[in-house]
Amino acid sequence: DWVGGVGEARVYQAVAEDRAAEQGARMVAMKSASENAKSVIGELKLVNNKARQASITKELSEIVGGAAAV
Repeated sequence: DWVGGVGEARVYQAVAEDRAAEQGARMVAMKSASENAKSVIGELKLVNNKARQASITKELSEIVGGAAAV
């Protein structure tokens, strides 16, 4: 009957809205996770570059120190 059809439409609409909200929440969560991952990658690159720079500086100091000793 007509009332049953309206009820079914409301249930369908509620389910569709629920799925859309869930998808929206997933998209927000994935965006946040991606931004956090980019931030962590940036921090790790900085740490790596500083360690590499320190290693190069140490090596150059050793070379210069060795040349000065000769």
